[in-house]
Amino acid sequence: MEALGGKAGILGAMAGPLHQLPSPLGPLGAEFDAEGRLVRLVRCRGGVTDQPQGSQPKPLPFLIRQLAAYFAGNLRNFNIPLAPAGTEFQRRVWKELGRIPYGQAISYLDLAHRLGDEKCIRAAARANGANPIAILIPCHRVIGSDGSLVGYSGGLDMKEYLLRLEGILPPGPPQPALPLEWS
Repeated sequence: MEALGGKAGILGAMAGPLHQLPSPLGPLGAEFDAEGRLVRLVRCRGGVTDQPQGSQPKPLPFLIRQLAAYFAGNLRNFNIPLAPAGTEFQRRVWKELGRIPYGQAISYLDLAHRLGDEKCIRAAARANGANPIAILIPCHRVIGSDGSLVGYSGGLDMKEYLLRLEGILPPGPPQPALPLEWS
């Protein structure tokens, strides 16, 4: 995958070292810029191997607590400073994603309409998939027009988990803890 502005999804095979964060989905990795703004939050299958050196970014403990509260169902809005790198259009899409309320989903076509041009649906979908800050920029809240989950860079299991957590999808049957590890 390319760095943040390119084809990057949210699977964690990108640029710099990541701070590992616990989650019910397995380890997440967070990267901050020199000003302490979050530039990347990704799902790290297999864990984080390249830990950052030096002092811990000031917002890191707040991010850990806010994610824990979110996964416990006690937080709906994050207040961590963000600095996602992308094109002007991508940043416009990501800003619009941030306007989707907790517990609600929109379709890719709805997203294109919100951006002012239904013809930009494919570009909006690509920008949605290139979102470098999972969960906090809620790209998981965009679904197919028929209600299907369609794609998600962190994996459809992650998207389904987040949509169930937020009450967008009904609770499913009891599931084993994620991630599953096969022996």
